[in-house]
Amino acid sequence: MKPIALQLYTLRAEAAQDFPGVLRTVAEMGYTGVEFAGLQGHGAKETRKVLDDLGLRVAASHAGVPSKENVQQIVDTEAILGNKRVIGGRGAEQFETLDRCKAVIEQFNEAAALLKPYGMEFGIHNHWGEFTIVEGKYAYDILMAECPGVFSELDVYWTAWGKACPVDMLKKYGARIPLIHIKDGMLETSHPHTAVGSGKMDIPAIVAAADPKVAEWLIVELDECATDMTEAVRQSYKYLVGQGLASGNKAV
Repeated sequence: MKPIALQLYTLRAEAAQDFPGVLRTVAEMGYTGVEFAGLQGHGAKETRKVLDDLGLRVAASHAGVPSKENVQQIVDTEAILGNKRVIGGRGAEQFETLDRCKAVIEQFNEAAALLKPYGMEFGIHNHWGEFTIVEGKYAYDILMAECPGVFSELDVYWTAWGKACPVDMLKKYGARIPLIHIKDGMLETSHPHTAVGSGKMDIPAIVAAADPKVAEWLIVELDECATDMTEAVRQSYKYLVGQGLASGNKAV
């Protein structure tokens, strides 16, 4: 079983009020790690101390796409946090044509090259746009072929939303997918996300399809939820750990 982490964007509203308190709550639930999407105005050293005190590990950070202008700031922050995986992405419109895909590919390859001297890796987090058909292929297929030094953090829900099969993507590219965003919902525009295990996603099949030698983290992320978000995060943990699909620090 892979360890379970939480993408902190899920609790962004709560974190904006009390970031250390959210980290404490996540640790108390049993989550083994976290994935950052900003530090809510807190310093990296301060945040690292909280992590160490709580026994939380850093799975990755959504820090944007590194460029020559911002790479030093990114690597300095991530080094303090103890993170080696930097995640970025682009909007759906950037994958609508081959020319737009090529522009993104150039940016992603540059990002990976800029991070490499620091012992860090660049990965892409997908939404649905990466599964636009471009000249007979998914844009995602084009990215994976043209960005050999970039890994994928597969968001399984947005993959399905884009009309692709997350299980197929995991089987095809598992050797390059160390991080998996586990998200659930009804796959309908009128319904927000749900706690993992209470939507339409076949979570057991998705977890089973991951490469056991490469996949390192299952990362829960909910963009929005009709129920209390903190409770949804707790229920997601109980489902994944309780069903033996992930490992945590607290028995269910």
